[in-house]
Amino acid sequence: PAMFHFLLQATAPVADTLNKGIVTDVAATPKEEVITLWQMVSQGSWVMIPLALFLLIALFFAIERLVVISKALKVPHNFMDNIRDYLHSGKIDSARELCRAQSTPVTRVIEKGISRLGKPSREISEALELAGKNEISRAEKNLHYLSLVARIAPMLGFVGTIIGVIAIFHAIGLSGDISIKNISNGLYVKMFSSAAGLVVGVIAFLFYHILNAMVDGIAKKIERSSLAFLDLVNEPGK
Repeated sequence: PAMFHFLLQATAPVADTLNKGIVTDVAATPKEEVITLWQMVSQGSWVMIPLALFLLIALFFAIERLVVISKALKVPHNFMDNIRDYLHSGKIDSARELCRAQSTPVTRVIEKGISRLGKPSREISEALELAGKNEISRAEKNLHYLSLVARIAPMLGFVGTIIGVIAIFHAIGLSGDISIKNISNGLYVKMFSSAAGLVVGVIAFLFYHILNAMVDGIAKKIERSSLAFLDLVNEPGK
């Protein structure tokens, strides 16, 4: 028992020292600061306002064009078969009424061709081609806004970051404090404007190419329908 008591007295100072060291380390460890998305947005410089506007513009025109082009891609079932039946039966007015009732790029182009019946095939072909180009132009309306946002948003984001860096180094020049902490605290927030610009640009770029691919689909349907109509004109008895 005497020896055990002696060991406890000998190890007590060491245990106290270790406990104090652990407490000191825990107290000295800085608390990790978590920055919220709103803080990054609000501190990302003034360019966040036009970037938010660009995002709204991109989403608006993307949704608007998606609705319009999706409707334009729909071709009525058996449309060309019905047109063939009407033309072979001599019901020109019924064929035109069918085109007007459907009102899609394909039906409008075919209606233009029907209005040229009785004229040389070359003139009918030119009318179909011109009507097709007009329909493609209508489908591509407002897509240039998405292209513009995709080009400008990333550059505007970089401008915001550069302006923020200039402000940081200007403040350092006035204060004379060139510590890494002061530089990094401001820089990682200002970099958010570059990230935001890239995100907006990618969204606009993605929608732009998706919608262009859909417009190409409209162009192919118009081309196929125009060729089928020319076949009807050249072989009306079949």
